[in-house]
Amino acid sequence: MDDVLLGVALVEEATKKSGLVWVRGDGPARALWHAWLDGAAHVVGDGPGEQPLPGLADGAVAEVTVRSKDKGGRLVAWTASVTELAPRSEEWLAAVAELKGKRLNAPDGEAMTDRWARECRVLRLTPRDTLTDLPDGSLAAPPLPSPATTRQPVPAALPRLLFKRGRKKRG
Repeated sequence: MDDVLLGVALVEEATKKSGLVWVRGDGPARALWHAWLDGAAHVVGDGPGEQPLPGLADGAVAEVTVRSKDKGGRLVAWTASVTELAPRSEEWLAAVAELKGKRLNAPDGEAMTDRWARECRVLRLTPRDTLTDLPDGSLAAPPLPSPATTRQPVPAALPRLLFKRGRKKRG
């Protein structure tokens, strides 16, 4: 019994402190930002401008791997029951209140929660009674396809504009 309580405490504390968890449902693992509330991790996504949640369906089981916020290494892995929260339900409102504070760079500010209700899914990942063994090896894999982009080539005129600013006019 003490091992079970220790496992529950480890999952909760590690997941609360980590800003990012790796979640694998029916498909490859994805890094997801989350909020911990009432004994479960909550994620929002599958809408325009939000994180994708492929393979995570209501009633499914997912494997969650928690990383260290400081070093980025794996701390603990656990199995979760996935529950989709009904928009604007009491549970949904509580989860969204926590998630809203963790969402960085939202394009619509306070209107974000209305957009989440219309266009996104909020999922509750509840730990089951099993901790899983951490895998051996790095688990490195090529990046998954994403609409996000990285740096584009520097426009040809930019260096001239930047160097022109540094010169002082003599007169």
